[in-house]
Amino acid sequence: MDAGRLFRHVTATHWRTRMRFPGTTLDAIEQAVAAAERTHAGQIRFAIETSLAPLQVINDFPARDRALEVFGLLRVWDTEHNNGVLIYVNLADRDVEIVADRGLDRRVSTAEWQGVCRLMEEHFRAGRFEAGSLAGVAAVGTLLARHFPATGDGHSTRNELPDRPAML
Repeated sequence: MDAGRLFRHVTATHWRTRMRFPGTTLDAIEQAVAAAERTHAGQIRFAIETSLAPLQVINDFPARDRALEVFGLLRVWDTEHNNGVLIYVNLADRDVEIVADRGLDRRVSTAEWQGVCRLMEEHFRAGRFEAGSLAGVAAVGTLLARHFPATGDGHSTRNELPDRPAML
């Protein structure tokens, strides 16, 4: 068990999360997701979690595993073309994880997804939470547009998942 990690999770507060992601930032992320989804046939879901439960931290539960759980809980896997993407932010771990459904996972390399995560984390380390979030949504949108471009029929850009970030 990492005592520093446990301390970060136990002392993390929802108030501090709201300071980093106020309503105006959530609005901007929602608008960015909606704009990105007009350019491709994929679905983007953004989730922000303040911290994990202490027992999860004591048992060394990785943020990646939590992102996989959230992927299922938010039903990102339940898109018609299996091309949903979850951008998961765990503030206490200072970690960003991207989970892509099977329709995308075989088309986009792990290195490309990791590049988006590192881009966002760099912004977050500098305190630029809105800029980092918007940069991440734009980068994921670019990858989706490359592999699942909009067809112009209106059906391919049908919104299947909420655009508003989930606060967990």
